[in-house]
Amino acid sequence: MRIVAAKKILKANDQVAAKNRDLLSGAGVCCVNVLGSPGSGKTTFIEALLKHFGGRIRAAVIEGDIAGTIDAERIEALGVPALQINTEGACHLDAPMVAAALRELDLNGVQLLFIENVGNLVCPASFDLGEHLRIVVLSVSEGDDKAVKYPAVFQSAQAVCITKTDLSPYIDFNLSRIMADVRRLNPGASCFQVAALRGEGVPAVAEWLAEHLHTGRSDFGHSGQK
Repeated sequence: MRIVAAKKILKANDQVAAKNRDLLSGAGVCCVNVLGSPGSGKTTFIEALLKHFGGRIRAAVIEGDIAGTIDAERIEALGVPALQINTEGACHLDAPMVAAALRELDLNGVQLLFIENVGNLVCPASFDLGEHLRIVVLSVSEGDDKAVKYPAVFQSAQAVCITKTDLSPYIDFNLSRIMADVRRLNPGASCFQVAALRGEGVPAVAEWLAEHLHTGRSDFGHSGQK
């Protein structure tokens, strides 16, 4: 019986991820991997940021889903280039999938590339895609215990965005608890509160992204695994 260790699979993935990152950095593109559960509001969050930038920053989006093109169509409706990856059952994107997408995406003039990962708080945490930044989106409707239950994804992020905060009055969600858990797991992560449909909290996230964008491609961070 032959056994293939998971470490070998991840190592192979990381090698492709490094090439993706070099390609993006060389093109002057800051890449942001957006992770979160299904229904956490990832697409709405990205839409709100794109609307806030209003064309001042040229962006593109890679959408990852098991099937369908609904989210990519939403992005394209804003006049932003979008490319869909359908994993056909896989619970996460990996670096080779992104590499294939980058070959199809025109990066000329693009400054900011969002990758919306497949809805999942588990599998995507382990796979570096070649991003420079990783943002975890968690909606108040999911509960305030998720950082304790799924620590890896929060530990690997540069930012955590608590979304759908306009629903807080109607949901038993302890903001202080989740913020304390995130700070314990990842003291360096930036934390934001966002109600994307209302635009609340979006400027703060946009400013954070712009700061990273303007540091120059040689200074872009590497999300990696902590």
